[in-house]
Amino acid sequence: MKVKELTEILEGSVIYGEDFLEREVFTACGSDMMSDVLAYVKEQAVLLTGLVNPQVVRTAEMMDMKCIVFVRGKKPDIAMIDLAQEREIPLIGTNMEMFTACGKLYAAGLRGGSGR
Repeated sequence: MKVKELTEILEGSVIYGEDFLEREVFTACGSDMMSDVLAYVKEQAVLLTGLVNPQVVRTAEMMDMKCIVFVRGKKPDIAMIDLAQEREIPLIGTNMEMFTACGKLYAAGLRGGSGR
């Protein structure tokens, strides 16, 4: 699935990263706890979260994620957007709750990639 398709499925909007909408993504995870993402998640391409702090972008970079989706209408501040630009990580926003967003992506064929 491409980031563009993911954005459409989630009825989302691009906060940053119009140039990266053709990136392929194959797996996803949803979490507001970055420690869980670091400990349990492997081979992820998309991070869905309601957490809005710079640690989210840093975690996504460390895990080689291709996209971050902010759920529940959360909006990153300019410092987060600048950090995502530096790391070339697209940011998408959706008003969907995390459970709904994950369910829609799963129904569309995206799977989790946990190391378990």
